[in-house]
Amino acid sequence: MLNAIAIARAAQLELENDLEMENAVTSNTQYENSTYYKVISNFKRLVSLPCQNNRSLFIFSEENIIRKYAKLIIEWGPFEYMVLLTIIANCVVLALEEHLPNHDKTPLAISLESTEQYFLAIFCTEATLKIIALGLVLHKNSYLRSVWNIMDYTVVVTGFITIFISTEGTNFDLRTLRAVRVLRPLKLVSGIPSLQVVVKSIIKAMAPLLQIALLVLFAIVIFAIIGLEFYNGIFHATCYNVSTMATFIVPGEGELRPCSNSHSNGFTCVNERFRKSEDIECLEGKWEGPNYGITSFDNIGYAMLTVFQCITMEGWTDILYYTNDVMGNRFNWMYFIPLIVLGSFFMLNLVLGVLSGEFAKEREKVESRRTYLKIRRQNQMDNELHGYIDWICKAEEAILTEEKTTEFERRHIMETRRNYAMKKMKPGGKQNSEENEDEMDMDTAFGRNEGSNPTDPSSKDKSHSRVFRFRRQERRVRFFVRRMVKTQGFYWTVIVLVFLNSLCVAVEHNDQPNWLTDFLFYTEFVFLGTFISEMLIKFYGLGSRVYFHSSFNKFDCIVIVGSIFEVVFTAFYPDQSFGISVLRSLRLLRIFKVTRYWASLRNLVISLLNSMRSIISLLFLLFLFILIFALLGMQLFGGE
Repeated sequence: MLNAIAIARAAQLELENDLEMENAVTSNTQYENSTYYKVISNFKRLVSLPCQNNRSLFIFSEENIIRKYAKLIIEWGPFEYMVLLTIIANCVVLALEEHLPNHDKTPLAISLESTEQYFLAIFCTEATLKIIALGLVLHKNSYLRSVWNIMDYTVVVTGFITIFISTEGTNFDLRTLRAVRVLRPLKLVSGIPSLQVVVKSIIKAMAPLLQIALLVLFAIVIFAIIGLEFYNGIFHATCYNVSTMATFIVPGEGELRPCSNSHSNGFTCVNERFRKSEDIECLEGKWEGPNYGITSFDNIGYAMLTVFQCITMEGWTDILYYTNDVMGNRFNWMYFIPLIVLGSFFMLNLVLGVLSGEFAKEREKVESRRTYLKIRRQNQMDNELHGYIDWICKAEEAILTEEKTTEFERRHIMETRRNYAMKKMKPGGKQNSEENEDEMDMDTAFGRNEGSNPTDPSSKDKSHSRVFRFRRQERRVRFFVRRMVKTQGFYWTVIVLVFLNSLCVAVEHNDQPNWLTDFLFYTEFVFLGTFISEMLIKFYGLGSRVYFHSSFNKFDCIVIVGSIFEVVFTAFYPDQSFGISVLRSLRLLRIFKVTRYWASLRNLVISLLNSMRSIISLLFLLFLFILIFALLGMQLFGGE
């Protein structure tokens, strides 16, 4: 019975599926035969045909000579720098404009206005070349599919509209269109990769920032409602002269302040110190309150604005003192302290946390892509190198099989192959450079490489020469010096000398005795000679290439050279005080020699130096926004 039911259900489902497929085929056939489908298909075919062929503006193909040269020009480094310099020059021109009342212009502004056509021509040429090279909008990675290019295109189009309207002589106000020119400094962002990282981070942080903005708004509303309950209408009472009913400004205050009628709480006008013979009382008259009534809790709007002022920490103490003047200072802190802690210290710092997180993610993406491209480029070079080496090996094998090849040539070929194999097995990198040089100096110092070839006819003469023995002894000494400068004893000796030198600099004071002055004078030469000796020893042991590879060694060398210059300058001009204090400050930089030997402090300094690039990018972006809004204010409100 159950089997029969299952078979019947399966047959029913199969019949329903057949009916659905038949209906779908019928509907698809009807749709394909419709006029709408034919029009859309023809349009897609006409549009997609040039896109499939990747034709720019439906004209220039990939093999077109004009498009090839356009790509070469926009990818050419000097062309990008020329565009950046043009943008900077345009920003300078916009900043030098002067707007006078009644639309008057200075001679400088008139002459600068004539340069607008040249800047517009350069930007138009740039946009045209990019459109020809990349395509307008239909292709992948085309011109108008980039936000920065859309902005550039808008600036160019509005520039042409402004010129067209001005030549027609209409009465249309061109300030709004000319205000679009202030967006040109943002073109610098598209040409500087570090600024692009910052802008992309800010754009991607908009969604989390919106959530934080809602949270901050919710907190502002809550504190505004609480303030509305406690401080509604309390800021309208101030001191009045009862006889004239004029407001009375407390001497020393400079402005009106709220007051309290109670003698036990807050600020009262009953004070013999300034009242004298006048009858001064605290009354609720026609005074609108502090800041023309804006700073108050009279309604939800003013209360939210006052709370927002408090969480920005801009004059929040004045609002606290206003409430203390009216209600006393016993319980007001219970409202303002949580407001500042939660609103300012916590919620507003969430914005910085979100921006920092998004910036770290975007920078990590950029670094990962840069590392990937570097590895791919290195792999391509290795593959090409291996291909060349294969051909060389085949040629060497052919040489080895020849009868004319001597035993010395065969041994030289085998030695070269063995050295290449050893180099390939060793992990390359900057971190192994000193170890490799140590091994090389060990071999040369003890004579493992030189003079080991018995087939070389001149090797015996070189081994018995004085020059050869001197070179071997010198390399042996250099090897031991290199080992010495890497020991812990040398490390702690330098640390102690640095701190002693810093201590001698720190003990200088006003009205110091003569013996201390003489002692510090001679110890300066002792420490300077010691640090010069340390630099020369490290320079001799490590070599110039390894020594100057470290940025800390470069810094140490600059400090020592500056100290030597200071001593020489003081010796020739003992009575000359110009610049000596600046040169003496270089001695304080010696304490940073500790960073070379203190790993954690060195890592901290390196992190700070690496973060300087991001800080510079943020500061430059901030400068661009300040410049843009300053130029926008000049265009809209200049001369008003």
